[in-house]
Amino acid sequence: MSKIVVGLSGGVDSSVAAATLQRQGHEVLGLTLWLMKGKGQCCSEGIADAVRLCDELGIPHHLIDSRESFQHYIVDYLVEGYGSGVTPLPCSQCNSSVKFGPMLAYAREQLGAEAIATGHYARITYDPEQQRHQLRRAVDLSKDQSYFLYDLSQDMLAGARFPLGEQTKTETRSMANELGLHTAEKPESQDLCLIEHHGSMKTFLDKYLAPKPGDIVDTVGRVLGQHAGIHHYTIGQRKGLGIAAANPLYVVALDVGRNQVVVGDRASVHHPECTIQRVNWVSVAPMTTPQPVTVQIRYRSPVVPATLVPLPGQDPAGTNRVKLVFDEPQFGVTPGQAAVWYNEDILLGGGIIEPLPPLNAPINAMANAEVGHSGS
Repeated sequence: MSKIVVGLSGGVDSSVAAATLQRQGHEVLGLTLWLMKGKGQCCSEGIADAVRLCDELGIPHHLIDSRESFQHYIVDYLVEGYGSGVTPLPCSQCNSSVKFGPMLAYAREQLGAEAIATGHYARITYDPEQQRHQLRRAVDLSKDQSYFLYDLSQDMLAGARFPLGEQTKTETRSMANELGLHTAEKPESQDLCLIEHHGSMKTFLDKYLAPKPGDIVDTVGRVLGQHAGIHHYTIGQRKGLGIAAANPLYVVALDVGRNQVVVGDRASVHHPECTIQRVNWVSVAPMTTPQPVTVQIRYRSPVVPATLVPLPGQDPAGTNRVKLVFDEPQFGVTPGQAAVWYNEDILLGGGIIEPLPPLNAPINAMANAEVGHSGS
């Protein structure tokens, strides 16, 4: 058996991942990243629980001070994104830049281990024909976390293990109780670690972004109310607008130049397409022709059919760009969030949704023209 380093957050999932690998006969070492000070599963409470778990299992525990990396890749990334009118997705960025890459390097260089493991619900297989590792959905689709892992490289997938990918959350809880782990009944984290740490995303953002009052307007520019900063809003938001209307209103766009929150009816929050930047091709080589795929544009949103259209050129990061043309217009397509595409349970690739075209742009015509030009 091999030496495997398990990333421990102090929760039940990573605890059972470590215990499972130990029962399989592997030499297991615990590793926790110190991301922030204060409460929250990623911080002091999580570190204490991880140390206690290692004592229970009789394995060594290692701690890496990752606060500087977390500040750069996550905190600064979020503040810049919200300040520019997008809604960033920190989890995939954190997995690739803060967690898997540094943990794998530390495991190989400092601990002599060949792999790292986490408590994520996902699966990895290998396709010998394409000579690529494939990222797949977990068996428990209600807990599947492949969406957050789309940005992992082939090297990261080669060195990663997901012991929980073939089981359900209920089975994980049962195993933790059977093993007598102190984390067996620990409540599951429902929010981002930053929200747990600061109490709310608003509190976190208010710490870094000064209030900048502006107008809330409808889609023809009529002023309906006031806001304290566009960073407090996201596309598709309905609650908390602070304006009265005969019919429900939703955030349609965030106009940074005019410092306006644009609202409209539900139909105006549907988009037939979006463009994706910073694309990472996970399980397959980059596509060069239009292909039918199923797409997920938010973690809790269902997968929907679409056509993936490769675009010429690259984004500023030097990666591919693609266009996703949905079979039916989708609600709440949000710049800054990830769009991830699948073939059945195989995650093919993913990237970040670019800012949407202006409300008056003839996007249907553009979509038809580009798809037709690409030969679909």
